Amino acid sequence: MPVTILHASRLPDDSIDRIIEVVPGELEPRDSHYRLHHKHPLSAEQLYGLRRRFDFDINPIPPAFEPSDVRLLISDMDSTLITIECVDEIADFAGLKSQVAAITEAAMRGELDFAESLRRRVALLEGLDEAVLERVYTERLRLSPGAEHLLEELQRRGIFTALVSGGFTFFTERLKQRLSLDFTLANKLAVRKGTLVGQVEGEIVGAEAKRDFLLERCEELEISSRQSIAVGDGANDLAMMRVAGLSVAYRAKPRVQEGADVVLDYSSLDAILHLLDPS
Repeated sequence: MPVTILHASRLPDDSIDRIIEVVPGELEPRDSHYRLHHKHPLSAEQLYGLRRRFDFDINPIPPAFEPSDVRLLISDMDSTLITIECVDEIADFAGLKSQVAAITEAAMRGELDFAESLRRRVALLEGLDEAVLERVYTERLRLSPGAEHLLEELQRRGIFTALVSGGFTFFTERLKQRLSLDFTLANKLAVRKGTLVGQVEGEIVGAEAKRDFLLERCEELEISSRQSIAVGDGANDLAMMRVAGLSVAYRAKPRVQEGADVVLDYSSLDAILHLLDPS
């Protein structure tokens, strides 16, 4: 029987009545969400209509997804695991935040080639003192709501956790230590004599590198990619999301939402745990 998750801790009776009117079924309350058991799968039209009517997330569980098989969660960093875009905040120290943020936004929508857009943004950082990276980390970087609880619970269950980013190793390595992550991959900013030189060292981590990172970690762990969850928000996350067993669009751009199994617009990141509950 198909199951749809209603990511709401409490629903008023009138909301329940309106949902059951659209999708007849049995509503099962859980500790922090509801499960709607219904006879027929939701059509795209029904799902779109429900999401438009209610201010909480609604996600059918994909029929091929098996929660007990999950062994790896891999997340994007900027605007996903954390609330900021690090490159935009670094650029703020050069008085160029709005210019860099516009490029970032276009790249995340898939309107610009990611690698070229990153080179353009990093070039604008040339001459900045390396110390601004530490200031961004300590003064501006914040975890997304629910991120810490999600990771702690996954780790408690023996599920591996990874962070992959088109951003920078300065931040992913600190988050790896802080959050006890198993794997990370990101771009390395070139620094000379304590100053950013406006370049990235080595190959840029873009969409294909993110996908390959997921597949390589699965191979290393001797699991199938179907046993992984990929979480992202921008166009450069789509390739890894397509090969994962479950793809989650978190506060994501429209193109990413269209390609994802799960869309989280209202919920905190730990709402992913709702999908891992036994049926």
